[in-house]
This record gives sequence, C-alpha cells and structure tokens, in this order.
Amino acid sequence: MHTIDVTMENAQQYVIDESFKRPVLVDFWADWCGPCKTLMPLLEKLADEYNGQFLLARINADDQQTLAGQFGVRSLPTVMLIKDGQPLDGFTGAQSEVQVRQMLEQHLPKVWEQELTQAQALLEAGDYSAALPLLQRVYEASGRQPQVACLVASAQLELNRLDEAQAMLDTVKLADQDTLYQQVKAKLELKQQASKTPEIESLEKALEGDPESLEVSYKLAVQYNQEGYQRQALELLIKILRKDLGYADGGARKTLTDILAALGKGDPLAIEYQRKLFTLLY
Repeated sequence: MHTIDVTMENAQQYVIDESFKRPVLVDFWADWCGPCKTLMPLLEKLADEYNGQFLLARINADDQQTLAGQFGVRSLPTVMLIKDGQPLDGFTGAQSEVQVRQMLEQHLPKVWEQELTQAQALLEAGDYSAALPLLQRVYEASGRQPQVACLVASAQLELNRLDEAQAMLDTVKLADQDTLYQQVKAKLELKQQASKTPEIESLEKALEGDPESLEVSYKLAVQYNQEGYQRQALELLIKILRKDLGYADGGARKTLTDILAALGKGDPLAIEYQRKLFTLLY
C-alpha cells in the first residue's frame, strides 16, 4: 500500500504508528484548492515510483478539520513528512517535481542502503552466493565504502575466493581498517595458510623451473581453482589458450568456461575473463 485516505479514526494507525516503520508524507488538501489538484497527482506518482519507501497519507482538510487543526495547518496545500511520530520536513503551496524529490531524497534511505540490508540478511542466513553480487553492486553504488568492501571480502572468503577477497581488502585504506576489517583479514590469512596445499606448492616450483610447460600450467590452474584462487586459475588458463586453443582436447577451454559459469554472469571477474576469452576466439 502506497497511498491512503486518513480520517480521525485511522490517523493514529497510518500517520503516527506507521511513521515508526517508514516515513509518512501527509498531504492536506481540499476540493476547492486549485494547487492541491496539481500537487496530489504528483505525490501519488512519486508514492508509486518509490514503491513503498514512504506512505502518502491524504487528508481532506474540510472533512477532517480537527486533524488539520491538530497539525497546525493554516493554508493549502500543506505537506508534512512524519518520521518516528514527529514532523521532519514539509512545505506549503504548490511545488515542482524536482523540489519534492529533493526533499524526499534527503530523508529516504538510498536504494543501496536497502540492498545492503538485504545482503546482510543473506550473509547471516549463510547464502553467500546470493549475497556476493548484491554486495558488489552496493559497493559501487555506495562510492566504494570501506565497510562494504569488508563485507564483499567476507562473502568471497566464505565462497573460497581467496584471491578476490585479498584484492578487495587491499582497497581499504589504513585509516579505515576497523574491527570488521581486522576480523576478515585474520580469517583470510588463516585460510590462505591452510589452502597452500603440497600439490600447489609442488606445481608452483615445477612451473618456476619450466615456465613454458602447458601441462604443469594446466594442472596448477585446476588446483588453484579447487583451492579458491580463481583469478590465478583463469590467468593460467588464458595463457594456455593463447598458445594452444584446443589444449588437452579442449579441456583447458572447458575448465575456463566452467569456472566462469560457477562465478555467474554478473560477476566482475567472470566478465573480465569472458572478454579475454572472446578476444581469443574472435
């Protein structure tokens, strides 16, 4: 419900009580008021557009004179934004759409703030695969806030994407390295220590001794992927495909596309290497 007509009987419920759940935009109007007839359709349009971020409460000042008096209404139209039971902002007289939007934007949660709440709920529920793309979108929309960066890294960590988590934490400046950062960083370091298996260490040494070996590169790429080092795995696979597009009877290409599919279409890492693969193919 985005819009409601308010009377004395439901004012407590829809103006006061509701304002503790979301902002309530109260519009005092009357049939004889010309500017009211211009303003109300605009407010109704915005209520629909914001899709429940606020409730539009319409009050006919002629029919509800007691309510109008309680709110101190002296001219029409009068619009008040109520939050937590108290007037927060408002205006009298006709306003342009730009002016009304500016007022609302000052007090309504940003879209990314709402998505952050959703993502945090997904993290708490352990649904890291669903939380990660949402957090990555929030990270960009919020202007790359350090706290969001830590949450992105935390989700990547839970998905065993250790190199991506490290890269994300590296973006957090020293001054922003708070308790959350320290917690995620410590967890990452523990996982990194545990994930350097003897197989990986052996293959890394073998590749150092023979950097041109496609066989060793391919085996190391597979191990990297299994242990959460997707970027290193993808980079090795791209290098292999640059030398031999059909290496291992197409196995190298299939491994790369399988990793991309597991990351998901909207994942930045997947997009980066999908483009590299496309360049090789076409």
